[in-house]
Amino acid sequence: MSAPIEDYALIGDLFSCALVGLDGSIDWLCLPRLDSPACFAGLLGDPGNGRWQIAPVAGGKATRRRYRGDTLILETEWETPEGTVRVVDFMPERGEAADVVRIIEGVSGRVPMRLDLRIRFDYGRAIPWMRRIGDHLAGIAGPDSVWLRSPVELEGRDFAHRATFVVCEGDSLPFVFTWHPSHLPAPRDVDPYEALAGTERFWTEWAAQCTYSGPYRDAVVRSLATLKALTYEPTGGIVAAATTSLPEAVGGVRNWDYRFCWLRDATMTLEALLRSGYRDEAKAWRSWLMRAVAGSAEDLQIMYGVAGERRLEEYELDWLAGYENSRPVRVGNSAAKQLQLDVYGEVADSLFLALNSGIQQERHAWSLQSSMMGFVERHWSDPDEGLWEVRGPRRHFVHSKVMTWVAVDRAVRMVENFDRRGPVERWRALRDEIHREVCAKGFDAERGTFTQSYGSRELDAALLLIPRVGFLPPNDPRVIGTVEAVQRELTSDGFVQRYATGDDEHGVDGLPGREGAFLACSFWLAGALQQIGRAKEARDLFERLLDLRNDVGLLAEEYDPRLKRQVGNFPQAFSHVPLVLTAYDLDGHDGLRGARHAAARP
Repeated sequence: MSAPIEDYALIGDLFSCALVGLDGSIDWLCLPRLDSPACFAGLLGDPGNGRWQIAPVAGGKATRRRYRGDTLILETEWETPEGTVRVVDFMPERGEAADVVRIIEGVSGRVPMRLDLRIRFDYGRAIPWMRRIGDHLAGIAGPDSVWLRSPVELEGRDFAHRATFVVCEGDSLPFVFTWHPSHLPAPRDVDPYEALAGTERFWTEWAAQCTYSGPYRDAVVRSLATLKALTYEPTGGIVAAATTSLPEAVGGVRNWDYRFCWLRDATMTLEALLRSGYRDEAKAWRSWLMRAVAGSAEDLQIMYGVAGERRLEEYELDWLAGYENSRPVRVGNSAAKQLQLDVYGEVADSLFLALNSGIQQERHAWSLQSSMMGFVERHWSDPDEGLWEVRGPRRHFVHSKVMTWVAVDRAVRMVENFDRRGPVERWRALRDEIHREVCAKGFDAERGTFTQSYGSRELDAALLLIPRVGFLPPNDPRVIGTVEAVQRELTSDGFVQRYATGDDEHGVDGLPGREGAFLACSFWLAGALQQIGRAKEARDLFERLLDLRNDVGLLAEEYDPRLKRQVGNFPQAFSHVPLVLTAYDLDGHDGLRGARHAAARP
């Protein structure tokens, strides 16, 4: 059996990430980028698909672990009958090459240790040619090479390298694992202790910039650090998660690649960064967004690669058994080709929020936004696949229509507030037309709630965002009715599902099987309850959600109330961003959100 998803912690260098388990094993590492093929892919198969474990010979899970302060330096400790040992894991700032540093520290006694290294390039498929070069163990296969500097001698056997050794009190044994393109000369050695000091200094100084000072500061800072770790620093792109194909239902087929940048995350991510004082990151994210969506509005995608790549072809890795036999394992994401009208609202809202926050626009930004408005005018009444990327028939999703309203509203307000030029009277008329239609066709007067799509009786947790984007005020009876309906019909053990799923392929998403509660939606419900005046319920739900975090403060995409465990890709930006925003909302920091909202419409 695979380790539970919440057994993993994250380390990263702002280019890529690794997942380290409670058993001392790095089971997932993609190099040189977040979306590169993994050289350790045991997470989606078994140890033979690649891992690097350092742990006591006695085995078992660690006694405790923590991040060092507000950093991304992981400290894992085992208490054994022979003594106590600590492993310090981190990825230093990227220099000439990509490094993973692991330092074993003897805390007390004499602890027998073991090391098991199995390098497998191309998602566990390519076994490298290994050889010793000086004091390094080097491996090469195709474009990839790795170099391990080890203080203990490793024995190669059965396509793995192993060692057993004893760590005594006061010992410090550093291991440095370096990835480098195979056609280049060997990289320069990194001093592990200087790298440790520099990494601690970087993260400590970065975390100190956070402006949040409320009661949930630890959770907010850890979420922001996770968001920072999911950033590809050269471009400012932020991926949805560090992994691919961790299942939304264990043993099921809802397994997707989330190592890409979604436009649906744009506004919330920007807001979380700006409200927390991270203007440089906000500017970089906004700049990534502008580069990614540049071109014809007809070609706007819902997601892009970390450098703005458009071709994200989806294929399956049939040699991997999948996390707990959850197959297929997918790379790429064909949802990039879908029509999701809500992204036009997300982009427009992001541009308005950034400008309203004092981040100046590139000269072509308004031309791009005007071009998108032309597309919205022509296509807002079309059916689409919706926010949740359903693989069933297109529908008139209410959330999509609301976000087309947002696209038009923000364009109108750009003209009104920032002297942009455009056919504002025509846009105002269109804004009112969309609003009337949504309220007429997307609202079930009998039940007092908005519905998932026109003519449907199903609900959708995305409807909780109606007051947040300013479509209706929180005190509108239709908003209150919708919040109460979602709370009544879409919750499991108090946590919120995105929508109703079935056991066959005839549901709205065209997929078999069910999924867990969606954590972002659960945070949205807490925020919506706060907005409609039910503050105690909001805070109680928020604190229950915080309790779902693992021991180092990380959240996956979903939580399975039946199995009492996290599911889905991990760690998930779309869970940590609403955590940050809900913390602000509960503390009464209206801030940027109020400035974004339009006046309520009838």
